[in-house]
Amino acid sequence: MHVSPLVWIITCLVILGLFVFDFFAHVRTPHAPTFRESAFWSAVYIGIALLFGLVVMWAWGSGHGGEYFAGYVTEKALSVDNLFVFVIIMSTFAVPREYQQKVLLIGIVMALVMRGIFIAVGAAAINAYSWVFYLFGFFLVYTAIKLVKDHGHEAEIEEERESRIIRMAKRILPTTDEFDGDKLVTRIDGKKVVTPLLLALVAIGFTDVLFALDSIPAIYGLTSEAYIVFTANAFALMGLRQLYFLIGGLLERLVYLSYGLSIILAFIGVKLVLHALHENTLPFVNGGEHVTVPEISTGVSLLVILGVLVVTTVASLLKTRGDATKAAA
Repeated sequence: MHVSPLVWIITCLVILGLFVFDFFAHVRTPHAPTFRESAFWSAVYIGIALLFGLVVMWAWGSGHGGEYFAGYVTEKALSVDNLFVFVIIMSTFAVPREYQQKVLLIGIVMALVMRGIFIAVGAAAINAYSWVFYLFGFFLVYTAIKLVKDHGHEAEIEEERESRIIRMAKRILPTTDEFDGDKLVTRIDGKKVVTPLLLALVAIGFTDVLFALDSIPAIYGLTSEAYIVFTANAFALMGLRQLYFLIGGLLERLVYLSYGLSIILAFIGVKLVLHALHENTLPFVNGGEHVTVPEISTGVSLLVILGVLVVTTVASLLKTRGDATKAAA
């Protein structure tokens, strides 16, 4: 897959333009978005992402188009899980609903920049050392196991992580517990201080770094093309702010989402290890020769990812509805 520098520049400018539009059209004036507004713009950004996938399919073939769609669905699913952490952060800092949009949008832009760095580093490492796929694969399997072990304790883990971030930030920066509109920095008695809004943004920024450690190896398990990795991440993050307000109440009902994501991450981890064995150059594995193992196609990967997400979502909704019925009875 050949992507010229001009195509990279145009793609980055389009993505930047969409974020700028989002800021001036929705975030610049603080307000709590309605359900209708969130649903409409979530659909718009999902539509743009799907349309871009068709462009990839038209320009570079159905194989790369399938890789993009598999990567986009995976990154979107991981992003939905991230929203649960964002809810905890917002409640911890008691951020008023009308100011949450600004924190989310800036945090999402920060996440995309950091993921861009990770993507570049990952691409360079993969091109230089094929054994990196072993590391990515084993790390994803480890992450999948950790997701299952931590299930039900996400809030406590996140609160402990935030408390460390807050303590560190307060040692470095002068802070206040009072909000001043949607300002990140304000003045008290002539002295500049950091508002809780900026502390929430710092917490989201640090959390995004941890999220990138999972998501980037996961999508490299579906494609080795840096352009597809970057655009799938960008379009998955785009519209995440609207999705936050759209399904905020629904997140509590997705009780099996962590299990579904752990299955997906473990599946991609195994796929990466199989690919590493197929491309093996390590002298202590099969004498440095390639190992004949079955490789999982992009089509099978997409079907597994979609199937797991559908099953876990339906099972979650049935579980919570059954619990609610029992409670009412």
